[in-house]
Amino acid sequence: MKITNITRSIAALLVCVSAHSFGATTHINQEFKDYWYAGNAELSSYKLQQARYGELNEGKAVLIYVSEQFLPKVQVKADSIKDSNIGVLKLNKHKSFLTGIYPYTIMTSTFSPINNEGHAIKVTNTTQEWCGNAYSQLNNRGLFEIQSHSYFEGEADKAFSLKQATLEDELWTKIRLDPANLPQGDHQVIPSMEYSRLLHIETKAYAAKLTLVKAAQTSTYSIAYPALNRTLAITFNNEFPYAIQGWKDTYKSGFDANAKVLTSSATLISTIKEKYWAQHNNKHRKLRKKLGL
Repeated sequence: MKITNITRSIAALLVCVSAHSFGATTHINQEFKDYWYAGNAELSSYKLQQARYGELNEGKAVLIYVSEQFLPKVQVKADSIKDSNIGVLKLNKHKSFLTGIYPYTIMTSTFSPINNEGHAIKVTNTTQEWCGNAYSQLNNRGLFEIQSHSYFEGEADKAFSLKQATLEDELWTKIRLDPANLPQGDHQVIPSMEYSRLLHIETKAYAAKLTLVKAAQTSTYSIAYPALNRTLAITFNNEFPYAIQGWKDTYKSGFDANAKVLTSSATLISTIKEKYWAQHNNKHRKLRKKLGL
């Protein structure tokens, strides 16, 4: 059997096993399978304006979406295909920007069940800048089990649990899976790990208003936190696969009473579908040009 036929057989098996693992759901139709089970990741690049230290800083963001097989107990990517695996849609949300002389690199990984039932299974966040590293991890095991590590004295090493609530980080995958089922109205929402880290706020659920406004070509999903004086608005296409066109995140950028209210924003540059995990040689750097990176 030729390598191409082997690859096609494996891809077909992935679809079969994934469909078995997911159960019957309305949004997993043939169009969905053709897009998300084709063996590629979707890579979208964005021009970024990131608020930090009372200023807007230019940078780039990349959203990497890919379907994977996931181990439900250990909560990591599976090395082999089994009926006991869970199908997930993974989002790696990557940001890079400069503040003065030194750079920031932030990545949040969210693993959401592809049947779109319940909450994300796992969320992790890393932040690197010249002052140090920070890391947070949430595991959904009935309660949300959270570990947090930071170089700041008051945030050094923590482990605690929270009751389940809507996760801001999971809303980015829920948009791509089935925006018709996005939560709306008044909810308790746990802000993104990135926001909690940068603003040094307590990781917990806050009262929020969730709204979805549909226009001719795009829709905007907004999360407003009155207690945080913050609003996040995510704009995406109305048609499948509901590609995210950009976002705006408005809040006080600073830690004193006179801190400015600024709006971080991202605008889509380009989208490609590639097996990026296999494109790690020098010859593949040309693909970054397609993304404007």
